[in-house]
Amino acid sequence: MATFLRALDLTDTGARTNEDIFTGPSQWMPHGRVFGGQVLAQALIAAHRTIMPDRVVHSLHGYFLRAGDVDLPITFAVDRIHDGRSFSTRRTQAYQRGLPILSAMMSFQREDTGLEHQAEMPVGVPDPESLPSAAEVLAGSTDAVARFWAAERPFDIRHVPSPVYVSVDGERVAHQVVWFRAIGSMPDDPALHRAALAYASDYSILETVLRRHGVPWATPGLKSASLDHGMWWHRFARADEWLLYVQESPSAIGGRGLGLGRIHARDGRLVASVAQESMIRVPSR
Repeated sequence: MATFLRALDLTDTGARTNEDIFTGPSQWMPHGRVFGGQVLAQALIAAHRTIMPDRVVHSLHGYFLRAGDVDLPITFAVDRIHDGRSFSTRRTQAYQRGLPILSAMMSFQREDTGLEHQAEMPVGVPDPESLPSAAEVLAGSTDAVARFWAAERPFDIRHVPSPVYVSVDGERVAHQVVWFRAIGSMPDDPALHRAALAYASDYSILETVLRRHGVPWATPGLKSASLDHGMWWHRFARADEWLLYVQESPSAIGGRGLGLGRIHARDGRLVASVAQESMIRVPSR
């Protein structure tokens, strides 16, 4: 958790030149590529640093352009596209070695009232306390990636009906639900909790495609990468309390898979919606 919070504590490297430029560290990952959720969360924090205090993020649309290097810091340049009476728009570009690795547009809104409804939270889902954690599922594994999943991620993730780390058990369906929360308490800053949701939203949404085709993460030669990511924040919730991520994949074709998700607070409130298309290449398929 300390490493996670440090990654979101960006340095204002453009202050001397009066530019909106920030720098953040890269978290170590076993495959050497920066985790996409980390870059999304950092890009959101960078944009938020330029926003009026009465506005909160309500949508993000980002494209992953290149793989990030975990051995290098990331520079974030923010463009102040628009500031209106109710909405503000920002574009954040993330760079390494002078090349963009992420381009994202974000919209912020002054909190307002209006029509309201939401999709309902599924009923009959097991409580997170009754499900095994990744550490319990992967206990005893000697694989470096499995050890990282088990002990190094800043979020506790629990699958229904079961994870797809090393095998896909049960029916081959294109949907699943996942409980998650940050490991340890987070500061009370609402912007930090929204960024943490962006971070965690990238963890498991691709798994609906893998589950449908019986392909576990441990499949030799499996290659995957997030291509784009859309996220909408509806209501506030803390990322260090249990959240239910309801996921489905309506389509996979051409080496790409589409994942859709809804994030609910434990009391049923719809907190956020997510859409992501990913590259998926499976040997011999």
